[in-house]
Amino acid sequence: MFSFYSKLSTEVYDIDKPIGHSFGDVAFYKERLKNLKGRILEPAVGTGRILIPLLEAGLIVDGIDVSKEMLDLCRAYCKERGLNPELYEKSMESFSLPHQYEAIIVPTGSFLLLENREDSISALKCFYEHLSVGGRLILDIFMQTDFRTGVTSTRTWNTGTGDLITLNETLVEVDFINQYTISHMRYEKWRNKGLIQTELERFPLRWYGVEEFKLILETIGFSDIIISSDYRYGEYPTNENQIITFEAYRK
Repeated sequence: MFSFYSKLSTEVYDIDKPIGHSFGDVAFYKERLKNLKGRILEPAVGTGRILIPLLEAGLIVDGIDVSKEMLDLCRAYCKERGLNPELYEKSMESFSLPHQYEAIIVPTGSFLLLENREDSISALKCFYEHLSVGGRLILDIFMQTDFRTGVTSTRTWNTGTGDLITLNETLVEVDFINQYTISHMRYEKWRNKGLIQTELERFPLRWYGVEEFKLILETIGFSDIIISSDYRYGEYPTNENQIITFEAYRK
């Protein structure tokens, strides 16, 4: 049975992308949000890699995630640091929260995990409805460039307790019409050369054209859209390998 960001996947994420680890996004989001006094929401908050640095910078940030394992780890890291954000186990496409937000942020392509276009539209509508008038959505996407199905790549990580985790990732489906891929991930944990834990994950990933996604945002009702690349504000992307950030306002 396939899981999604369950125990081993969460453990690997925590090793590979610890709290505060940045791809340029932590500093970028701090800069874009630094003058905000109201609440900020991070859907797909994960372990708190970005949420915690923002909280430590004095911002008020809530988080949602569909993964209980991710949220449990995020809560533990927040407690260690004396932080107490509001965290909810909810999905991006169908959440309802008691607050309106001055900003909603979805860094580093997490939005692309929504496999179906209908879910993507529902999520953007949820974001819009949870923003206060004049509030901002800041959201990253990236392009996919490798469509070789059947090719398996392997990565390994050493845990703090001396175990070894391996990940075999295989791209199994490419849908060019509906613009998504499906990869199968096999996580294995080894101890003293013996296999002690296995986890299978079905990993979807969508892609969008730059102007296509801008048009979708405008259709939802967003305006004053600024497109940035590789966390350089206002620099329109010039190649397919860049991180693309959209900043858009609720009217």
